[in-house]
Amino acid sequence: MEGGAVSLAQKSMQAWEEGFQPDVIFASDMVNLPAFLSLTRPMLSDTPTIMYFHENQLTYPIPEGETRDRAYGMINYLSGLAADRLLFNSRFHYNEFMEALPSLLRDFPDHTNIHTVQELKERSEVLYLGLDLEAHDQYRDAATPRSAGQPYTILWNQRWEYDKNPGAFFEVMNRLDDAGYDFRLILAGKHFREQPEAFKKAFERYAERILHYGYADSFDEYSRLLHRADLVVSTSIHEFFGIAMMEAIYCGCHPLLPRRLSYPELIPESLHKPLLHAPIMYDTQDDLFSNLASILSGEQRPLPKSTLQGIVEPYGWATHVDAYDDLFEEMAALDSPRPVPSAPLGAA
Repeated sequence: MEGGAVSLAQKSMQAWEEGFQPDVIFASDMVNLPAFLSLTRPMLSDTPTIMYFHENQLTYPIPEGETRDRAYGMINYLSGLAADRLLFNSRFHYNEFMEALPSLLRDFPDHTNIHTVQELKERSEVLYLGLDLEAHDQYRDAATPRSAGQPYTILWNQRWEYDKNPGAFFEVMNRLDDAGYDFRLILAGKHFREQPEAFKKAFERYAERILHYGYADSFDEYSRLLHRADLVVSTSIHEFFGIAMMEAIYCGCHPLLPRRLSYPELIPESLHKPLLHAPIMYDTQDDLFSNLASILSGEQRPLPKSTLQGIVEPYGWATHVDAYDDLFEEMAALDSPRPVPSAPLGAA
């Protein structure tokens, strides 16, 4: 977010000098868009720009003991002002960002420009991620049917970071183990700093029951792990979309998800309060423990794989590619690149 715009601008100007002229700029929230545009003025002065917010620095949770650096939130805000269209990967993300933005602006000693929040809303849409789900299909042979009496395999496939809250996950696993429930674990995912203590302790406690531990080095290995698992759990305190959960569900893992963040939006409402299968949503850690216990004991049955796959299919590229193509075509054809959508998201 600090220096990337300079490197991207240099590469873009080099391409322009070699004859390339883009139709649309599609930038992520990790780009300082005003800086990038100012450094590429000869090339991009009339090129329409789209800013895709997969995350944001106003509400992304920070580690305990640290303070938020408002400079990164300002980069997001100014980038939104500079873009002709803003896209968010979920309605939850859009709402959270727009609700947090006035607090940032009211910290200014004068000229808060609160009115710009409405301007951003009028240029905003929700456009879900397109997931490459079909790439997982060739590894379905890894999904061997679980025989009666065989323990369930519980999957963790998220980053090993504080915002995914692995401590809460292992607290529930330990409670289940103490209560005598049998299960296996697949602990996949990447960590960028030191390995969290919760994973170290889990490895010591469950070593003989861990089927995989650490980052999967290839896609085929990762996909086979997803197909091999039965249940996937999120204890996350932050999730603007949830790619890892959606991939695991598509591969046949029954999810246990907190009834907050983006999850209630992504899971069909008809499945929020099930009658004939194990619960998907939970409200507290005690609920998560009870829901898992009911599955491990055989009292409740997970959703069939066909139903699980149907949950996620609406987020595959097969569904969304036309929406992205239409947007790019629309933006590229504009004489004036800053239109207002006919139905502002902020008015919904």
